[in-house]
Amino acid sequence: MLKSKSSLAVLGLIGAMAAPFSAQAASKIATFDVSMKIVADCTIGANGMDFGQNQGVITAAVSANSTINVTCTNTTPYNIGLNAGTGAGSSGTTRYMAGTGANAGTVKFNLYQAPGATLWGNTQGTDTVSGIGNGNAQTLTVYGEIPVQSTPAPDSYKSTVTATISF
Repeated sequence: MLKSKSSLAVLGLIGAMAAPFSAQAASKIATFDVSMKIVADCTIGANGMDFGQNQGVITAAVSANSTINVTCTNTTPYNIGLNAGTGAGSSGTTRYMAGTGANAGTVKFNLYQAPGATLWGNTQGTDTVSGIGNGNAQTLTVYGEIPVQSTPAPDSYKSTVTATISF
């Protein structure tokens, strides 16, 4: 019996030592790709331009600025044009604000790419502004000027200009 007890003890010891090895699970791995495709894209936003609430007789030029905010994917070339606006008689880079009251007069104004320099229009390659996106917001300044002119009747004057980005 002693012999069988020691045999059982040896077998038990062997079994105990083998248990951790047989209890380990096998493992395998798998890989997968994470991907996306970036395409050329741009966003555009514009801020209003206000020449002032209390202009009188227009005997000197009146200036104001606005900004256009552009965000394009890195290395994407873009081109920004400004249409003539909604004022009666506006065409190309000749722009007018129209009166909103009964008098319906107009006030001529100009939009420039740089102060008093090149007029900003909507004909690509001629009078638009181009740039290259860098993936971050870029701010462009629109320089506005009301030139000396015959002063129309007192009224509120307005035009809505559309900025278009091509890329």
